[in-house]
Amino acid sequence: MRLVIIGCGFIGSKRAAAAAGHDIVAVCDPAPEPRARLAQQSGARAMADWREALAVDADAVVIATPHDQLAHIALAAVEAGRHVLVEKPAGRRPAELAPLVAAAARHKRIVKVGFNHRFHPAIARAKSLAEEGSIGPLMFIRGRYGHGGRPGYEKEWRFNAGMSGGGELIDQGSHLIDLARWFLGDLTLAYGFLPTYFWPGQVEDNCFLALTGQQNRMAWLHASWTEWKNLFAFEIMGRDGKLTIDGIGGSYGTERLTLHRMLPQMGPPETTIWEFPFPDRSFVDEFENFVAAVEGRAAPIGDVHDAYANLTIVQAAYDKARS
Repeated sequence: MRLVIIGCGFIGSKRAAAAAGHDIVAVCDPAPEPRARLAQQSGARAMADWREALAVDADAVVIATPHDQLAHIALAAVEAGRHVLVEKPAGRRPAELAPLVAAAARHKRIVKVGFNHRFHPAIARAKSLAEEGSIGPLMFIRGRYGHGGRPGYEKEWRFNAGMSGGGELIDQGSHLIDLARWFLGDLTLAYGFLPTYFWPGQVEDNCFLALTGQQNRMAWLHASWTEWKNLFAFEIMGRDGKLTIDGIGGSYGTERLTLHRMLPQMGPPETTIWEFPFPDRSFVDEFENFVAAVEGRAAPIGDVHDAYANLTIVQAAYDKARS
């Protein structure tokens, strides 16, 4: 495909690397250094204005900007006839996303949202095992995700509520919400608590959520910017067993999936462990799914409808916090 990359920071560069083998025709960022660097790496034209970038002849647009720009740039791209891969959460609130949902349907364009955690091998294997019935009917999920920030973290754009739309809830919390919905189906907010414990600023540095769904299914989630040792832990409990994912590579530790299968006599379960000590391919595999969706060979795994449902939960949590 012929691609335009809008947003040349850390994630935009990762998205560009994941698209290796495709033709990146233009990269765009208002900051001169990152756009020049990515243009040199990809052999693309460098532009400062995203409107100019959307005028370039291309099949698809990858958008990796701060949150306040995601939805309206994606909407303009769809209305220009482009397919879109937009970084999560795709917007700050569901009202921002509603026009994009409608435009994608009207123009018959793929709008894939960057929920790359679905493509981590341990999580993808757990999803397959759950669908195969390996742990029986699902009951509930416990998820924890967090890091401890870095010096000066409170001065970065994520702490500007107007740009980010919120703090840790809309940041890593969005990934936990997405994974919980992927396994359990539609969920609604039953309880939310959004405290600020450590980092000064306008936004929360922790979020605690209880989400409920059909058949009394539940997800208990905690995302934190005060996790002093980076952590990812996700547990899926079924009537016949349990799946646990620990780590997602790098500073979060080796990615590991554990299947605990309950025996008829109960007691200690039958345990199987898979480890994935490989470089993170989630962005590559997600981009391959995006290409397959554009070509009509597969459905997008994590699309604009998932993002809208995710932001509906985020909105409910922020409304509850304000009240």
